[in-house]
Amino acid sequence: MNKRLLNLYSLKFNPFSSQLPATALWVTPQVQSFCWRIEHQIGEGGFALAVGEPGVGKSASLRILSEHLKGLRDLCVGTLTRPQAKMADFYRELGHLFGVVLSPNNRWHSSKTLREKWLAHIEAAAYRPVLIIDEAQEMNSLVLSELRLLASADLDSRSILTIILAGDHRLAPRLEEPDLLPIASRIRSRFPPGKVAGPHRGRGLSAGVDHR
Repeated sequence: MNKRLLNLYSLKFNPFSSQLPATALWVTPQVQSFCWRIEHQIGEGGFALAVGEPGVGKSASLRILSEHLKGLRDLCVGTLTRPQAKMADFYRELGHLFGVVLSPNNRWHSSKTLREKWLAHIEAAAYRPVLIIDEAQEMNSLVLSELRLLASADLDSRSILTIILAGDHRLAPRLEEPDLLPIASRIRSRFPPGKVAGPHRGRGLSAGVDHR
């Protein structure tokens, strides 16, 4: 869409562009509620789940959530970009996201270093670090189990990380597998399937996100 058409319809951005800024997306009451629940969950940590069919707006909703969380002071948010990675690359990406040097071939050292980093953050701020994972149905079961162990502390009595798992219809059944049931039991917030986000309409795409 050229600039002339944008001006004709009083649009600041092309509503059909995949590069539409998160602040220009329309926030439905469902997305707004999910953002609010996640914001209040990150004081305690644990898992959250967002499941829906391809094309319903999960990725757009995650962008809105990420933008919302980044507006919170002293909160560290990471987004995993390669959910299908094996264990070594999984640790490499976590190290990059949270600013620590890890030894991907030494899982004990990497786990210890990450947990110390997260615990130091918790001591200094009111929030747990947050990890967002889109297309989580592609994750290796061993990596998912490792993530659960990484996020647990004090003999599994508390969580030091908030993890948002988002994926298509394959994700929920995967969490019912025996090896992944411990994750399913730790899900504190759920995002229902259905239309969840889209371009802001009415007053033009320059309208901001309503965080009330």
